[in-house]
Amino acid sequence: MLWFKELGKTLSMANKSNVPAVVPALGGEASLNRYLAEIRKFPLLTPEQEFMLAKRFQEHGDNEAAAQLVTSHLRLVAKIAMGYRGYGLPVSELISEGNIGLMQGVKKFDPDRGFRLATYAMWWIRASIQEFILRSWSLVKMGTTAAQKKLFFNLRRMKNNLEAFEDGDLSPEHVAKIATDLGVTEDEVVSMNRRMAMGGDTSLNVPMGEDGDSQWQDLLGDEGPLQDERVAEAQERDVRHALLSEALETLNERERHILTERRLTDDPKTLEDLSQIYDVSRERVRQIEVRAFEKLQKAMLKLAGDRRLVAT
Repeated sequence: MLWFKELGKTLSMANKSNVPAVVPALGGEASLNRYLAEIRKFPLLTPEQEFMLAKRFQEHGDNEAAAQLVTSHLRLVAKIAMGYRGYGLPVSELISEGNIGLMQGVKKFDPDRGFRLATYAMWWIRASIQEFILRSWSLVKMGTTAAQKKLFFNLRRMKNNLEAFEDGDLSPEHVAKIATDLGVTEDEVVSMNRRMAMGGDTSLNVPMGEDGDSQWQDLLGDEGPLQDERVAEAQERDVRHALLSEALETLNERERHILTERRLTDDPKTLEDLSQIYDVSRERVRQIEVRAFEKLQKAMLKLAGDRRLVAT
């Protein structure tokens, strides 16, 4: 916590004429609008600048270098936080939690590993925001399992994929599909869907300013993705692919083939197709698939943890 306090002091100092002297505090809508406008004034870093600043902080504890690393990624935090605006919580609070995650990522970042800071910090930013959301929804107090957390953060996406836009309860078919894919009970899917239906979305198209001629989304950046976000997403895809390829090697040949044919191809085979190939029942194929997927997840988490790519 002492490091955060010292960094906070450094962040409040103007070290460049084109950088805001003080990072605006987050609060109501007006201060959020100002904050989103102000953070655009912080320059993005080249890979060389980022590496040198990270080395200065890593080797000499240079808080000014750390501050530049943080401020150059504040827009990335805002964009990630906006992705969680559908959970009924103030965007300003999501951004604040994401900024804490960013600072944690900067503190633990090792530039010699070859990754850009954005790639590494995205894990910390998301973890910080997700933990805040879980606390706010009181899910932690309920003894939330890893599977329930996965359900919480994937339910909306899966409903969109299934085109399940019902205002009320999901259809039995959709409930069964989501429960199977996420490894939870159907009752948990129904309960989570009802609970999340109570939250409201915060639109990016809310007018702001006295004239109402601009919107929140206008302050988030250029029309396309941020430069650091594009780099981060590309590198994260490479990292995920490498982790997946390595984790697949922990499975035996049958597990690897079934899992690949069921979940990792554009045209997945049916349980019936695979049951004929291996001369076993469809239920047996399903059991092998589920077991293989669980082993794959554990292997990927271990690999990511060993390489300090996830918050622990």
